[in-house]
Amino acid sequence: MSVAVKANDRLEERFNLWDHNGNGVIERSDFEQEIQNILDRFGADASGPGAAGLRAAYLGLFDRLARAAGTEQMDKEAFLRAAESEIVSRGNAGFAEVLQPTIQAIMGIADTDGSGQISPDEMERWFAAIGLNADQAAEAFRQIDTDGSGSLSVGELVAAVRDYHLGKNDIPLLGV
Repeated sequence: MSVAVKANDRLEERFNLWDHNGNGVIERSDFEQEIQNILDRFGADASGPGAAGLRAAYLGLFDRLARAAGTEQMDKEAFLRAAESEIVSRGNAGFAEVLQPTIQAIMGIADTDGSGQISPDEMERWFAAIGLNADQAAEAFRQIDTDGSGSLSVGELVAAVRDYHLGKNDIPLLGV
């Protein structure tokens, strides 16, 4: 499978995961459901600062994609065009600018020791929250920890998400 085909397949997979109500379009309510699902999976306080940051990041991402798509009800094609123009075609800068706030917000929930980094135990908890097992978390951690520090930075996670969506790695970042 070519990298371009794999990248498109992964964006389609992302669309399907975000279309929570299965109506064939992504709308603000789907992102609100995603936020609630993340909070529930992590057992996070819905009124806490981490939740507020998560809401701001995810709804900001939705607003940006909706503006690029020219609609607040993105069908798959509109979503793919918006993701391509706002994120993928801009390479490292697009992923850092557009996705880093959401990754950082999830880290704010998953980083239970407040270190600003994700530890192997926190990665295992994160992966369990998205339906993956401890072995998958350990292998993903090993692959993502490119500097060998024993913890994951926002930059390492953004790079892993970028490479996943560009078809350059097969780390199971979307869960099941």
